[in-house]
Amino acid sequence: EPERRASGPKDPSPQPQGPSLLMLQALKELDLTACSKLTDASLTKVLQFPELRQLSLSLLPALTDKGLVAVASGCPSLEHLVLSHCSLLSDEGWAQAASSWPRLQHLNLASCGQLTEQTLDIIGQACKQLRTLDVAMCPRISMAAVRHFQAQLPQVTCVQSCFVGGADLTLTL
Repeated sequence: EPERRASGPKDPSPQPQGPSLLMLQALKELDLTACSKLTDASLTKVLQFPELRQLSLSLLPALTDKGLVAVASGCPSLEHLVLSHCSLLSDEGWAQAASSWPRLQHLNLASCGQLTEQTLDIIGQACKQLRTLDVAMCPRISMAAVRHFQAQLPQVTCVQSCFVGGADLTLTL
């Protein structure tokens, strides 16, 4: 009769069942809008898509500069990025992340309340392919900064800037 062996204790940490996002290396588009439980740590582990072209991380209340830098590192081919309503992002995060996105063409930063004209300068220097930018409802970005950005990057065909600095630019231009 064969000898029976007792198996060791089961691993107490559950392993994910089913397909993992990490298996989708050729992924081109990903929308994680309003996935409010996502943290910088989870984004760092999951967002490793060198071929990703479009990403939406809008309405992520826990996304900080650390997460932004992780996304920049893991997704260097982005052309379209939506980060609206990510209120913890700052100029410092953009200073570290922007150079990773030379292909970026469309960027939505609406309602990112901590961003200032410093972020516009950083984006203008690093993202030379940019065509559209949305900084509506960014109270720390002035109308003068938006005009300066447009003058520096004439290839940008559309800048959404309603209520920038507390004023509606569409009424003043």
